[in-house]
Amino acid sequence: MNRRLLAMISVALLSPLAHAGEVSVTWQEPEKYTDIRPTNETRDVFRDRVTKELGLVFADLAKKLPDDVKWQVTVTDVDLAGDVRPMMRGGMNDIRIIKDVYWPRMELQFQMTDGAGKVIAEGKEDIKDMNFMMGIRIPSGNTSFEYEEKMLHDWFKKQQRDGRFPSK
Repeated sequence: MNRRLLAMISVALLSPLAHAGEVSVTWQEPEKYTDIRPTNETRDVFRDRVTKELGLVFADLAKKLPDDVKWQVTVTDVDLAGDVRPMMRGGMNDIRIIKDVYWPRMELQFQMTDGAGKVIAEGKEDIKDMNFMMGIRIPSGNTSFEYEEKMLHDWFKKQQRDGRFPSK
């Protein structure tokens, strides 16, 4: 729990230094998420890595917001791309099978406020990318969850394009 809290605080503190919007991410009961199952790590270590790396994705997205915008995100569920299958031989690690039927999904609630504290956007989203294996994706190298990262970037870009989220 302490690592998660430290990661969340770090993301919130580092965001203003980049002269961008500020994001605060809360991971609500990650032990109950649909799928953040590890393949070759302990559950706690993998869960911490997922929240840390996806937290960095949110921090990157906040850089695209005006300087005075505060964005609060509560992630309520995550279903990573793929499906974890147990290996049949003892002592072997499980494997994550990536197929187009196991698309990434994330449920979240959010609120954005401007410098005066006025709510400029809020909502509850069930974000998914059912075509995650189609098209071009260029891994950023910032996360090992490239499908989820692309899904979040595409969702955020659409929100800005549709005028729901402010742009710099």
